Amino acid sequence: MSSRMHPDNDETINPSGNTSIRDVMAEFSGRRNFLKGSLGMATIATLGGFASQAQAYVGSPAPGGGGITFTGLPPNLAAGFVDAVSVPTGYTAKTLIAWGDAIGVSGPAALINHDHADPLPITAARQNTTFGQHNDGMHFFAFPAAGTGGVSNTRGLLVVNHEYVDPGLHANTATYGAIVITKALVDAQVAAHGVSVLEVRKTGGEWSVVKPSPFARRITGETPMRISGPAAGADAMKTAADPTGTSVLGTLNNCAHGFTPWGTYLTCEENWNGYFGAVGSFTQTSAERRYGVTAGGFGYRWHEADPRFNLNAAGNRNEPNRFGWVVEIDPFNPRAMPVKRTGLGRIKHESCAFAVADDGTICFYTGDDERNDYMYKFVCAGKYNPKNRGANRDLLDSGTLYVAKFNADGTGTWLPLVFGMGGLTPANGFTSQADVLIRTRQAADRAGATMMDRPEWVAVHPTTREVYLTLTNNNRRGSNPPSSNNPDGSTSAGGARPPVDTPNPRPDNRYGHIIRWTETANDPAATTFAWDIFVECGDRLNPAANLKGNINGDDLGAPDGLWFDQDGRLWIQTDQQGDGLGDWTNIGGNAMFAADPATRRITRFLTSPRNCETTGVVSTPDGKTMFVGIQHPGEDWAPGTYTSRSTWPDSGVNGPTTQATVSKPRSGLLVVTKNDGGVVGT
Repeated sequence: MSSRMHPDNDETINPSGNTSIRDVMAEFSGRRNFLKGSLGMATIATLGGFASQAQAYVGSPAPGGGGITFTGLPPNLAAGFVDAVSVPTGYTAKTLIAWGDAIGVSGPAALINHDHADPLPITAARQNTTFGQHNDGMHFFAFPAAGTGGVSNTRGLLVVNHEYVDPGLHANTATYGAIVITKALVDAQVAAHGVSVLEVRKTGGEWSVVKPSPFARRITGETPMRISGPAAGADAMKTAADPTGTSVLGTLNNCAHGFTPWGTYLTCEENWNGYFGAVGSFTQTSAERRYGVTAGGFGYRWHEADPRFNLNAAGNRNEPNRFGWVVEIDPFNPRAMPVKRTGLGRIKHESCAFAVADDGTICFYTGDDERNDYMYKFVCAGKYNPKNRGANRDLLDSGTLYVAKFNADGTGTWLPLVFGMGGLTPANGFTSQADVLIRTRQAADRAGATMMDRPEWVAVHPTTREVYLTLTNNNRRGSNPPSSNNPDGSTSAGGARPPVDTPNPRPDNRYGHIIRWTETANDPAATTFAWDIFVECGDRLNPAANLKGNINGDDLGAPDGLWFDQDGRLWIQTDQQGDGLGDWTNIGGNAMFAADPATRRITRFLTSPRNCETTGVVSTPDGKTMFVGIQHPGEDWAPGTYTSRSTWPDSGVNGPTTQATVSKPRSGLLVVTKNDGGVVGT
């Protein structure tokens, strides 16, 4: 997640005051008890201990292990910074689609006007037929391969999230805060959010978006959706527009994603709170404060023209409760209504990854992307049925939501968030299971979960079920009590800016780290696990010793996107501010890396254009075509001019899209292939 409309994700603070496991650090007996009692000593021997730091970067790094044999790239640094995507020798990256390109549905064919000749260059009608803004997580759903019983590697549906918009761009102004907000302007921005479903096909060696396609569609902040699960129909979900509390318009701030083994897509609502605001006086409740719902929001100002986003509009105060969920979408059925699955809790979901056992037991992991918030697991009550897709239709509605407690000795416990258990009782202010799920953060506070350094993407190893989690950064440890400069002008109720602890070992964690665990007995339904830190990211040229990290291979910072390919290579994408210059002297701009889980070696595979984020990665089933997302190139450009940092992809670098050449950058998708036709990453 990255956005100048999302101020470094600092809009809320965890006020729980939970005990830090720093208090029991002395019990930690060595740097890894990882996997003890789960996968066994053979696996421990295979994974090994932390490798020593490699030498400072000189030229190209040596090839990594685990099938990683490409020669890695140097960092894209300030001196000679290349405003393009670069990939290793022997690979090619081309642009597939970018913001404003047609996706293959009927409607206004005019592309979004990027030279601002129109007073309102973006309209809802145009955006509903074109690729949304600021793409993020995505998944490739392969079509069946005719006559083989297998799946196609040349045709499928690419389903893509769109996280946020730049309001100044939509309004054609450099002074967005001074303009009059109109409903048409709000509608256009709402339409740029959500999800794009694209049919893509490889023909004559080239990938393209199929236009027209019966599968293509946009799912936006206005698309009707059903609310299901324990919170559906609860009083806190009801509004004047929906007195039943069972239906809602749209999904917003669609950051990372997930998918299910029965072939549906999961889009995760992250910083949804920033779209709401109040016209007139506003008194923030404690529940709103815990989720960062404020009078001004992030500055979109939608509440000035659309009552749905105005917290003071009659019968509308519960509207924020209808966001912060995981939304399930059937990509192969354009008529199917998306469903908000409340069983997985209401947080700032960053991603949602599953693990399934041989007997069909299945769980979904999801992090709450906030400094000092928590990691969750939802265990379905029913079993996954691979032979009957319809039998899995409502698996996400029934089950148990857990929150993680990481112990100092390398073990951990999943704490159930169940009404009546663990202090989630009327005496402590909880009234029902629906209430527990609507106020998931408060329930996790009460349960005593471990506060983490911004839990973001989760990836599950395709064969071992080992779970990896990026913890992107945190500058709010070691200050207790906190300062009074919270975004809402208040101080944290519990004074909780925790000290360092074993799973979050740095007080100034600007570079982030990746943690991993294995469930006891390798059981997705287990309530205990064993963990260790896979890597502490850092810059070995940084003078601060605690910021050098322990990387074996290429330095990186702010790990965000995370994905395993079919062969078990771990792909890591970064989201540092801007170009990552200044003290990021050995890291450069944002990039994508391949990592070997066994050796911990990390090798830089792709570097990005100016001021962007690499986010979203997936491949065809054979691993020979990879799709990669580039978000907000030129992020700090001046609104209204858009010329200061980047012109990607319309400069023609990495291949032009269907847009005419323009002066401003656009988020988009890449197709990456190996020139010899081999598997990407080898």
